[in-house]
Amino acid sequence: MENKEMWTIDELTSLTTTVQSAEIEYQGKVLPIQWCELTESEEPKMSMAPEGVEETQHYAEIASERMLAMLNKANTLNPEGKTLDGSSWKLLPTTLRWSITNTVMQTKDSNQSDF
Repeated sequence: MENKEMWTIDELTSLTTTVQSAEIEYQGKVLPIQWCELTESEEPKMSMAPEGVEETQHYAEIASERMLAMLNKANTLNPEGKTLDGSSWKLLPTTLRWSITNTVMQTKDSNQSDF
């Protein structure tokens, strides 16, 4: 059996005050980004989709608000590393926004290869 390293509570809680960073490659250039994990009280409020609004669109907007909250928190903790904020986030191409979100959320885009 493989011996795996275990998280401590202190390590986990420190993630909510630690600015993380990465570089996103997009169309041959690099965009540095920074983010910080949120506590439950910092999470955008979830709500049901209003009548007449498509659920997928509604939840995509909530996910976008969450990403923006993570970026803004990092910008507050580390203003020197700021590259994106609310006004720039909303202007980015959606493919770049998905790439940033996948990096921050540690998910993999279904279009990306393992090779």
